[in-house]
Amino acid sequence: MLEMKGHCQHCENELLAQGEVYICSYECTFCVDCCTALGAVCPNCGGELVRRPRRPDSGGATR
Repeated sequence: MLEMKGHCQHCENELLAQGEVYICSYECTFCVDCCTALGAVCPNCGGELVRRPRRPDSGGATR
């Protein structure tokens, strides 16, 4: 399951669970401003940063 990290790994600002957040395939996590500043490239692995999916407000998985 995807780990929903609560802080940007670049600037350490808090991230909202339902907010716009970007991750790479290793789940490195960044805020919008840092993603933009980094050119949508993860500084840790060089992978593409894409928008993190959101979970339902209840937090539960649906099938």
